[in-house]
Amino acid sequence: MQLAIAIALGCCALGAGIAMIAGIGPAIGEGYAVGQAIASIARQPESKKDVTRTMFIGCGLAETTGIYALFIAVMLVFVAPNMFVRLITGA
Repeated sequence: MQLAIAIALGCCALGAGIAMIAGIGPAIGEGYAVGQAIASIARQPESKKDVTRTMFIGCGLAETTGIYALFIAVMLVFVAPNMFVRLITGA
């Protein structure tokens, strides 16, 4: 039974680490979007308001995947281990 609990806890930690890898995607995407927005504003300074507004909306949408990954990782670290231990021990 101790081995089963150790495996469950290890898998929760491993899953949380893997979930946080999803933070790389939004960071790269947002950096690219901001770079392209700056290049666009440099070419047409009069479109600054429209480009900035569209960039913020796009960055907000891109960030949701990182927030979901953080939520899953927190759940795997703080909630899932207790559930698995109770399930394994039958309590």
